[in-house]
Amino acid sequence: MIVTKNWLNEFVNLEGISNETLYETFNSIGLEVDSIERYTIPKKVVVGKILSCEKHPDADKLNVCQIDVGDKTLQIVCGAANVVDAKFVAVATVGAVLPDNFIIKDAKLRGVESAGMVCASSELGLPDTGKGIMILDESIGTLEVGCELGSYDTITDTVIELELTANRGDCLSIHGVARDLSVALEREMKPFVYESTHKEKLGVARVADIQANGIIEADLSYVLTHIESLHTPLLLTLRLAMVNIALGDKLENILSYATHTTGVILRAYSATSLKDDDERIRLQVNAQERGIITISSQEKEISLLGVNQNQEKQAKDKDSLLLLEASYIHPDILVNAVFDGSYNKDELYYKTSRGSEPNIAFGLEFSTLLLEKYAKGKCYEGYLTVENEWEELRLGIDTDEISAIIGKEISKSTIITILTALGFGVTNAGGSKIVVIIPRFRHDITHIQDITEEIVRIVGINNIESKPLAFIESNKLNQTTSQYQFKKSLRQSACATGFYENVSYIFCERSKLEKYGFSTVNEKLDLTNPIAEDLNTLRSTIVLNLLDAIKRNVSYTQKSIALFEIGAVFNSFRVQTEKFAMVFSGQNELESISNSGKPNKIDFASFTKRVSMVIGEFELVACREVNDFIHPYQSADIIFNGKRCGYISKLHPTIQEQYNIPDTFFTEIDFDALLPKHINATPISKFQGVYKDLSLVIDESTPYSAISDAISSLDIELLSSYYPVDIYQDTQLGTQKSLTIRLFIQSISKTLEENDIESVTSLVLDKLNKTSGATLR
Repeated sequence: MIVTKNWLNEFVNLEGISNETLYETFNSIGLEVDSIERYTIPKKVVVGKILSCEKHPDADKLNVCQIDVGDKTLQIVCGAANVVDAKFVAVATVGAVLPDNFIIKDAKLRGVESAGMVCASSELGLPDTGKGIMILDESIGTLEVGCELGSYDTITDTVIELELTANRGDCLSIHGVARDLSVALEREMKPFVYESTHKEKLGVARVADIQANGIIEADLSYVLTHIESLHTPLLLTLRLAMVNIALGDKLENILSYATHTTGVILRAYSATSLKDDDERIRLQVNAQERGIITISSQEKEISLLGVNQNQEKQAKDKDSLLLLEASYIHPDILVNAVFDGSYNKDELYYKTSRGSEPNIAFGLEFSTLLLEKYAKGKCYEGYLTVENEWEELRLGIDTDEISAIIGKEISKSTIITILTALGFGVTNAGGSKIVVIIPRFRHDITHIQDITEEIVRIVGINNIESKPLAFIESNKLNQTTSQYQFKKSLRQSACATGFYENVSYIFCERSKLEKYGFSTVNEKLDLTNPIAEDLNTLRSTIVLNLLDAIKRNVSYTQKSIALFEIGAVFNSFRVQTEKFAMVFSGQNELESISNSGKPNKIDFASFTKRVSMVIGEFELVACREVNDFIHPYQSADIIFNGKRCGYISKLHPTIQEQYNIPDTFFTEIDFDALLPKHINATPISKFQGVYKDLSLVIDESTPYSAISDAISSLDIELLSSYYPVDIYQDTQLGTQKSLTIRLFIQSISKTLEENDIESVTSLVLDKLNKTSGATLR
């Protein structure tokens, strides 16, 4: 952000403030000064008045001018084409020393005497304001012929370039910087008062209207104005050049000046081109998806709010009827709306995306004032507006906590004074409590640390006494640390069971996920700049990465491969969760004497046992998961702590063949489901327990889960645990099977008696008979 001292002086009184003080003040309040430059005009450069201008007798491109410089009239030969349009100019008289040690002397040009030089801005060491000489006007002050040009403060200005952090969009204007500066210097802001003297009697509503469709999360205001004899005064042109704003046509310069001054996003439309067949201007403001807002006329889009403007509808110098637009949209809404990079953005997007000035009336009134002053503008009565219902952000703040964060006692009254001066609303809540109302132009303020930073900026970091660092240890155990510790223990368990940890990207190839029936991230939410063509989306499963690792290891002649990974996966809405995945491929054990060099391959039972050794006990039920990796007959869902949280399966033979790998088993489980929950301790019985086996004959289609659910529903106090130990089928049983269940019966308070054991077994048998038709074998 580039400002000038005299430009700032229009909003805050800087009389008596030196450049050194400004430099120190800006740095102390967090607006770091990158450079500071003072423009001066050489001595003997004066204001001249052109009395006559005639063609040079021997040169078509030269003019011979008679110029009044106060105490005398000088004849000066000038080669600038625009000298014929000038009345007051900057004249370097004989003896003046211009930049680069260029000394003005009496000269003769093509036989004509010349006693001085009519100067362009760049020849005086000022920024370039365009082709030709610098034409002076009353915008720099009252012009007095013969007066030293260096005596005009508006020209001999100080230019300061500030380095702003990304959150300080409120300081992307002269007014915004002056607002901060006024607080630091303890000087009140100069009020801006606007009262138009050229209001058209016709109300704007008679010739134009505006219609909003949808939820418009933005503010818009329009004014209609007639202009004539538009010109850009020297002061505006010179200041724009000083702050490195590219000069355009006259209207564009005025709007750029108003935007840089106020921070309000301003655009101008050719009102004539917006009229329909009824000679009426009809604007439609439409809310699109993701917060995009379009402005249309005659069913054609004329701008995308905060992003760009239709060049065909943009007002030019030749237009006499203008529709001025002032707008504000919250930068977070705008950036999130255009994050995919598919929109063309103009130069105003930078200010809008950083945070423009929300007081759009200020910007509209300031630009209207300039048009009335420099283009004889006449405005229609009234405005066309669309307003968003903005909800104030209120923060409950403890001033003692602010002092504790800073490390210095700052009184409550001082904090209230600083915040009020910065534009915050403050309500005294009693004691050390206050309620702070965040101004709309400070969208970056969200918590007490931000408020504290504002206090530190104004108090001054150099005014805070250094203190030794105090280490106060507190208990930092929380859900995050518990999750980290469990993840660490899970890794150790997996490694102890013979698995190696695999680490892979969270990216994956979309075509592979689609090919094997896995879900994919919605394309509108997908990666816009993938690191590689085969890593073009976020993964929805870890198993695919593990199989790629298995394939690589097989190509390295590995015969037994056991891998695991804990990592993030994403659903179609790009919501992130963590999964724990394990995969085992090839031989179940190494070749040795004990297996005669012919080790068995991994099977479902062996893999399930290994998984159990890592995560603990779990149950298996019929598989509901659907993807092309799952084997139709060797797969199951995992029930852990009573909840379905993942699945376990053999790799489908077709996929196994595609990957050219041996028999492979895998599992993928929700990591959060494995996190240990708080469990209350239960007493351990000191009395002996009894194991009782029940061999049942049931229908072969009855799953064990039905038997387990039936026993669990009994809630028998003496039944400590139960589990299957044998299953048997042969032709004699026909369509039935034999299932042996081992019951462990134990009392917490006494030694078991025979009738206790019989009672438990009877209850179990009766229940299973009723629910599954089970009988003793």
